[in-house]
Amino acid sequence: MDFKGKVALITGGGNGIGRAAALGFANLGAKVLVVDRDAAGGEGTAGAIRQQGGEARFVAADVTRSAEVQNYVKDALSAYGRIDCFFNNAGIEGSVKPTVDYDEAVFDQVIAVNLKGVFLGLKHVLPVMVRQKSGAVVNTASVAGLVATVGMSAYVASKHGVIGLTKTAGAEMARLGIRVNAVCPGPIETRMIHDLARQISPGDPAAAEKRYQAVIPSGRFGTAEEVAQVVLFLCSDLAGNVNGAHWVVDGARTATGASMHPPAN
Repeated sequence: MDFKGKVALITGGGNGIGRAAALGFANLGAKVLVVDRDAAGGEGTAGAIRQQGGEARFVAADVTRSAEVQNYVKDALSAYGRIDCFFNNAGIEGSVKPTVDYDEAVFDQVIAVNLKGVFLGLKHVLPVMVRQKSGAVVNTASVAGLVATVGMSAYVASKHGVIGLTKTAGAEMARLGIRVNAVCPGPIETRMIHDLARQISPGDPAAAEKRYQAVIPSGRFGTAEEVAQVVLFLCSDLAGNVNGAHWVVDGARTATGASMHPPAN
């Protein structure tokens, strides 16, 4: 996996899986554009890459706004001239409540970030790749895009939608030399999983996390770096005939039908 001379664009790159992927791309030679609405986190990721001798820029953007998505695409082209790899990753967890009690405004926000944000990324990045006649996209879905997660109606709906977008865009782009795939993390050791544990068990989130890990066959949460390695593979030439697919990284959780409350990334 060699990304020398290539440009990687990553949304949600300020922390978690996005940060791990940004560092991974940079370590393999890519120039990286980090996108996040969290300026401190995004600048932190870009700064870490530069400290290690890599080349990186940060652009603040709300992925739910078409104009801001267009802006980060323009910034990537202005700085680096092309976009070879697009990790369409930004996402939020929302609330943990039964569907009948789920707040409508929170539902709209989760769908806007997790699904519309991915759509807008595809809408504005794919034309660049079409002009280049090359490119690879990885959307962040989730095991919650494959199975139900109790109390997470908005998140589950959004991630099922991401898989649908991935299949459609992959089929549309296949003859144009462009690949579109999705990664489906299980519970990962990031801020999101800790926030969900606090929502579900405010008095003892650590105990909730232990219960979740106990039903994962691997017996642990995954790491952001483990997911990032799959993203790097899917963006590399090694995955040249992988298109419209979703790759599960969940310690065999979905293989066994294990049930748990937290979503996937």
